[in-house]
Amino acid sequence: MLTLAADIEVLARFGRALADPIRCRILLALREAPAHPADLADALEISRTRLSNHLACLRDCGLVVAVPVGRRTRYELADERLGHALDDLRTAVVAVEADKTCADADAKGCC
Repeated sequence: MLTLAADIEVLARFGRALADPIRCRILLALREAPAHPADLADALEISRTRLSNHLACLRDCGLVVAVPVGRRTRYELADERLGHALDDLRTAVVAVEADKTCADADAKGCC
C-alpha cells in the first residue's frame, strides 16, 4: 500500500533521483512515453544491467512504476505531474548561465 511521504521526503527522493545523469535521461525519456527496459537501454545506449539498477532506484524513489504487459514489463512515470515538474526544472536549469558558478564550487560542493 502506498503512503504519502512528508514534503521534505518527497523532495529528497526527487533530488536523489536527479543526482545521476542516467536517471535524468531515463525520466526525460519516460516523460515522452512509457517504455520497455530493452527499448530504453537501446535508446539511451546503456547496458540493460545498468538500466535495471537505475530503474530500481527510480522505483524506490517512487518516481516510476513497473506495469506488467503480458510477459514483459513497461515503465512509466508514477504520476503524470512528474513530467510537468521535470519540464519546470529543466527550463529553470537552462536559464542558469554555465559560466556563473562559484570560483570554489568544487571545494564547497555547490553550483
